[in-house]
Amino acid sequence: MLLCGALRQTLLLFPQSGLLWRSQTGRAQRRMASSHPLAAVCQMTSTPDKEANFTACKRLVEQSKDGGASMVFLPEGFDYIGSNREETLQLSESLHGDIITRYTQLAKKLNVWLSLGGFHERGHDWENDRRIYNSHIIINGQGEVVSVYRKGHLFDVELTGKGVSLKESAFTIPGPSLVPPVQTPVGKVGLGICYDLRFPELSLALQRQGAEILTYPSAFTVATGAAHWEVLLRARAIETQCFVLAAAQVGAHHAKRSSYGHAVAVDPWGVVMGDCGGTDVGVAMVEIDLPRLQDIRRDMPVKQHRREREYYYALD
Repeated sequence: MLLCGALRQTLLLFPQSGLLWRSQTGRAQRRMASSHPLAAVCQMTSTPDKEANFTACKRLVEQSKDGGASMVFLPEGFDYIGSNREETLQLSESLHGDIITRYTQLAKKLNVWLSLGGFHERGHDWENDRRIYNSHIIINGQGEVVSVYRKGHLFDVELTGKGVSLKESAFTIPGPSLVPPVQTPVGKVGLGICYDLRFPELSLALQRQGAEILTYPSAFTVATGAAHWEVLLRARAIETQCFVLAAAQVGAHHAKRSSYGHAVAVDPWGVVMGDCGGTDVGVAMVEIDLPRLQDIRRDMPVKQHRREREYYYALD
């Protein structure tokens, strides 16, 4: 497994793990000493095998904690990616099921916060309609679920000629609302999931509520990722002056589906701090420098310059 970090990297080999770790230049220690908190943005390849997926995620979380991360971000579909509708529904669980229970135990054991983005949560009327939510869950270092955001924008897209045909709404319930940003050890985190990235209204709403970090755990298709992934993430960072952390799925999940990868972290100026690439499982370890965010917002006070809501809707 490749542990990937920011740009301008040095390679270190840890004999205890046999893993490659890419750390930022100037840091030659395994536990990355810094006055700023560290976030771990993970990249993985889920399959329909839930047990194998948990084992892979557990290893990513443990390695991230060992590297000094205060919070670990896992991608959409971290629990599994099914090969068809029936399998996707059959493998789903409630928030009180085995999978989330195991993650709460892991967070408590390691005393680390977790962002679990894109959990297949059985819906409120599961017994009658067999529909699910796509849920982003935040677990604190005591193993408590402190926030659940249910994805509001569902990916119903048919890209003729690009081999992309997905209809998420066929079995997924759109979430009813945004949730307030969550205060965490790395900053105030606003929650989104994957396709939500294309809707700047969501990121601006979270920023108005105090978000310092926006999260878009994703399983982007290869076609849409190559065209739009990084530019969208950088745009959301620039327009909100927030850090953007986007854990990602990569590679082939099964015969019918592959993901783009490139788990990315972007700073509030739009600079890409880390990118896990398009082939390997790994982790981008990034510093969250909140004084830098405050400086950027002070020097270019976009939020104060934004006009009242009616100004932007005057042409409707």
